[in-house]
Amino acid sequence: MKAVHYSRNGGPEVMEYGELPDPQLAPDTVLIAVEWVSIEGGDLLNRTVTPPPVTPFVPGYQAAGTVAAVGAKVTRFAPGDRVVGFNWSGSHASLFAVPEHHAFAVPEAMDMRLAATIPVPFATAHDALFEYGGLEAGETVLVQGAAGGVGLAAVQLAARAGATVIGTASSAERLERLVPLRLTHGINYRDEDIAARCKEITGGKGVDLVLDLAGGQGKDALMKAVRAHGRYAVIGAATGALPSFGFFELIRKALQVTGISSGRDMHTPRMHALLAQVTADLASGALVMPIDAEFALSDAVAAHRHVAEGHPFGRVLMHVS
Repeated sequence: MKAVHYSRNGGPEVMEYGELPDPQLAPDTVLIAVEWVSIEGGDLLNRTVTPPPVTPFVPGYQAAGTVAAVGAKVTRFAPGDRVVGFNWSGSHASLFAVPEHHAFAVPEAMDMRLAATIPVPFATAHDALFEYGGLEAGETVLVQGAAGGVGLAAVQLAARAGATVIGTASSAERLERLVPLRLTHGINYRDEDIAARCKEITGGKGVDLVLDLAGGQGKDALMKAVRAHGRYAVIGAATGALPSFGFFELIRKALQVTGISSGRDMHTPRMHALLAQVTADLASGALVMPIDAEFALSDAVAAHRHVAEGHPFGRVLMHVS
């Protein structure tokens, strides 16, 4: 198969493109002939800071395509079916092996590019907001990094649940693009004081829930923005240089901090039901996921660099030619 791979941590330049052996077909495996790869934040973070468990290592959490083969114990899919798959590695290739419980059906009429964006962003946003964040109608949520994939999903899901949604982004233009997705208030974090604006919006109380998609960048402002007995969801990180929470910092606000890793629940019936509904909503236009840029799989170095440095609005995809 054609694949992107690396053998050491580093910047995008450590990745190479070439031929590797096809994945082995285990009894519970769905083998996907990849059409579109969605680059997820964890793909970049793993390349930067997580030593590859094997070398050469094929990165990537998520890709969509058609089923090429199935293992002997697979019952839900057959060759030719349209699917999007999740796994902890392996999506940056022409063949992507995923456990059957990490594969999700794609409707015939759905654009496969859109399908490639579904599981990680929407599952992560939903868990951060509701399953573990406990967001209710009438509450206020602050989405730090609202223009990325998980942020865009969170803005839409929170708004339709009846929450007041505050989102941060790096420019007025990016915030304006979030308004049709029902962003209630936008904060340009380059020019505005996040904590002061949140206190102003909430009448001095502070927000009920913070979704930190930026790895704690501006964490002190987010801690000032959240109310006493509020909730703070730790979700994503852009780099390996991460801040930490002080012991008394948490106690003073009686703060509930939750780490979010939707991949750990991706196999569950709850997640399968959620993503089936999300897929239907995306197919109907009730939810959207903007695609910022498309690259060939062979241009993975440029694609990863664009995600890291280009401030994409939405998802960046790679296609397998």
